[in-house]
Amino acid sequence: MARGGKRIGAGRPKGATTRRTRAIADKATAEGLTPLEVMLTAMREHAKHMRWDEAASIAKDAAPYMHPRLASMQHTGRNGGPIQTMDVTKLKGMTDEELELLERALVQIGIVDGDQGREGGEEV
Repeated sequence: MARGGKRIGAGRPKGATTRRTRAIADKATAEGLTPLEVMLTAMREHAKHMRWDEAASIAKDAAPYMHPRLASMQHTGRNGGPIQTMDVTKLKGMTDEELELLERALVQIGIVDGDQGREGGEEV
């Protein structure tokens, strides 16, 4: 039987706290003075005395505990391609019949999904 080495799923999960760490954090919270509260108190004190550089430095350290980072998001068009745009001012003089024909053609070639449940019209 083989022994030793790395095993998948073995050990404490990444980021999990130990019982001792959890007990220390719970005690600090129960006492009412957490590290975050200390940072915020110091930041407010510096700001009150208009020491903006010190206040900003502490705020920068405290921010991740209060405001999660926003995930970056990339917008793409259909199937990861570029977003397609259209100058609708060129459609201004078209009749309803011409617009309907254009829409059906665009749906057929897969550029648009169609206008589902359009007011006053039928579903395509």
